[in-house]
Amino acid sequence: MNLQNATALVTGGASGLGEATVRMLAQQGANVVIADLNEKRGNVLANELGDSVRFQRTDVTTEADAQAAVNLAVEIFGGLHINVNCAGIAEARKTLGKVDGVYGAHSLAVFQKVVTINLIGTFNILRLSALAMEQNPPANEPFAGERGVIINTASVAAYDGQIGQAAYSASKGGIVGMTLPITRDLSRSGIRVMTIAPGLFETPLLLGLPEEARISLGQQVPFPARLGRAGEYALLVKSILENPMLNGEVIRLDGAIRMGPK
Repeated sequence: MNLQNATALVTGGASGLGEATVRMLAQQGANVVIADLNEKRGNVLANELGDSVRFQRTDVTTEADAQAAVNLAVEIFGGLHINVNCAGIAEARKTLGKVDGVYGAHSLAVFQKVVTINLIGTFNILRLSALAMEQNPPANEPFAGERGVIINTASVAAYDGQIGQAAYSASKGGIVGMTLPITRDLSRSGIRVMTIAPGLFETPLLLGLPEEARISLGQQVPFPARLGRAGEYALLVKSILENPMLNGEVIRLDGAIRMGPK
């Protein structure tokens, strides 16, 4: 994918991995639609980056919001070529355990919420993005026939889920599991599909921890022994977009960490 003048839709683009991706794409000359629930942060970022970046308040779990974000990209910038899905939440609950001092089974509502946002929300956006991408004329060499690229975000928790991560691991494992069949579905349309599975990264969730705790977590990474940086996620997004043979694969971006039970 030639990033100059391409148009991208980035969910969760107002902060963390998504924000770093938005900044990278804008730097490379792409147009970007930020799809996020955080209106204040999304608008600030869009205003900072200029006319090539727009914000659309988006609940990824609703068809109307997802379609509105895709429509904005097509109507304002003339098409959609890239979709990067970073929107997601994390909830730590044991299958059996105490919540607010009361012992019981994992809340079904919490499990459904995590899977709905992380897994179903990702699929909701990508299916509508793919439909818009299919309308693009095929690219020339070295991207001959390519009409679009979709990049989803899983997690090492899809493989090394820890205590309390049943819902989160299930949602991210679903993203890993659907990567290949969606790739096969969309190959005839010239749309590539990839998934990134980050390890421990400096996201808003981890940045809220005390510095001592963040350093301790980073030291669990074999090398480099630190938390990943959002810019390193964006760098992998760039590499995927620019390499036409990367398709149908999940890449762990984790410094070789393998998570323990807790």
